[in-house]
Amino acid sequence: MKILFISDVYFPRINGVSTSIETFRHELRELGHTVHLIAPDYMAPSADESDIMRVPSRQLPFDPEDRLMKFNRVMAHLKKLRGEHYDIIHIQTPFVAHYIGIKLSRLLDIPCIETYHTFFEEYLHHYIPFLPKVVMGAAARRFSRHQGNSLAGMVVPSGPMMEVLRRYGVTTRAEIIPTGLEPESFMRGDGAAFRSKYGIAEERPVLLFVGRVAHEKNIGFLLQVVDRVRHDIPEVLLLIAGEGPARDGLENEADALGLAENVMFIGYLDRHTELNNCYRSADIFVFSSKTETQGLVLLEAMAQSVPVVSIAEMGTRDVLREGCGAWIAKEELEDFSAKVIAMLGDDHARIQLGEAGCDYAHGWLAGKLAERMLAFYESIIARHRP
Repeated sequence: MKILFISDVYFPRINGVSTSIETFRHELRELGHTVHLIAPDYMAPSADESDIMRVPSRQLPFDPEDRLMKFNRVMAHLKKLRGEHYDIIHIQTPFVAHYIGIKLSRLLDIPCIETYHTFFEEYLHHYIPFLPKVVMGAAARRFSRHQGNSLAGMVVPSGPMMEVLRRYGVTTRAEIIPTGLEPESFMRGDGAAFRSKYGIAEERPVLLFVGRVAHEKNIGFLLQVVDRVRHDIPEVLLLIAGEGPARDGLENEADALGLAENVMFIGYLDRHTELNNCYRSADIFVFSSKTETQGLVLLEAMAQSVPVVSIAEMGTRDVLREGCGAWIAKEELEDFSAKVIAMLGDDHARIQLGEAGCDYAHGWLAGKLAERMLAFYESIIARHRP
């Protein structure tokens, strides 16, 4: 099968969508299929640029990390794209990529599907704050409904996100297919080396958040948790691994809470060389985002036998099982903090929970999920043929 991915983001831009694309590209190729990708040009290459068409793009004023592809520059390659004889188009993001995919689907007479990676109803108001949240929410629902119903099919990472789209009025045929874990996620990291590199004492209790440092990730709540936990465990440290538009504000918030010695921002980490070490350096992985369509970082932490304390909302409800690598907490300061304190105070329970999480994470291997994606492609292609 020959598959064309189209996305508004990809490496070197680091986020969950880039990771999902990379994972499925690798696994589908391993299964013997050809996967090409159209993505923005960031003026810097990713680790693997094979079969990627980089499109000239411009920065977005409200989100300088992202770029907007030039539609006409893709259409200029129509003859070449027609000659590739693709079987299906798989859109990964809903901006310029969506409209490129829809246009190419019609011109090339092949079906087009899209993965709904981002819960826009709870996302857009953070980036367009001058409009009321209720207005942005309504606009996001209409936007998602219109785009979803223009497709031959949709891939949704979790059951709760599927429920949301059906409530919006999206009637397109859809399948729940999360992003899985690559085998390298289970390669044991060197937590001691990571702690040494960042000057963290071997015995210091460490909490970890990995992800985009963005407003919708609810990291401010984790700062409040650390502020509460330090009253019982003064030496507790929260590591925040990632970058994003909320970093400056969160650093100021941490300073205002007097957490300069209890919070460390360490920026982006290379997932192929440093990320496993980072996970293994932690005693607990903490997570409080309410907008995830899946929450892959939870599984990555579990793959490194690091226990999780997290709320379970939206996509994380599908990932988290109480006792299977995680203690599920409410988004309440006392409840979340009490679980963190209890876990840090019980080495035996923490180690057992971490081991259970590693076993559980093996059920999310990417190869099996790529096979499910292929089966969905085949069903969509069969419906498209006369």
